[in-house]
Amino acid sequence: MSPTPEMFRRAMGRFATGVTVITIPEDEGGVHGMTANAVTSVSLDPLLILVCIDHRAHTLALLHQRKQFGVNILTEEQEALSRYYARPDRDHQGALRLGVRYRYTQRGTPMLEDCLAWLDCRVVATHEAGDHTIFIGQVEEIFIGEGRPLLFYGGQYRRLDVEAQ
Repeated sequence: MSPTPEMFRRAMGRFATGVTVITIPEDEGGVHGMTANAVTSVSLDPLLILVCIDHRAHTLALLHQRKQFGVNILTEEQEALSRYYARPDRDHQGALRLGVRYRYTQRGTPMLEDCLAWLDCRVVATHEAGDHTIFIGQVEEIFIGEGRPLLFYGGQYRRLDVEAQ
């Protein structure tokens, strides 16, 4: 049987991933955010990471324009943030109403408070691949926090078992 997009989606749903929110500065102090689990480390020398962005996403134009992004690795307590930033109608004012707080890196990249970790990245390459663009970012600054990761598996949010630590 030839693979179909639905089969591919189901198969990839068997691959457990962490959950991140990509953050990008907007004009006039705004912040754009997007939930993403298509994030992967690429290299230790130099420090590189990639994120894949759908061609229909508003995030695509902002990344091409700003050439910088934050990768915020979410804790299990931040599921509501992930759900919010996955919505098509999300905006900076809505995030503020939810109580989202940001800290800014030395380069001005907005990062979510209370994350498990975050990475401030400068876009160094882009590659079109099917209906997505792959952005390669060089990591310029890192924060490592505490907590337990929010996971995504089989189309649902998951948490580590207590014994899994």
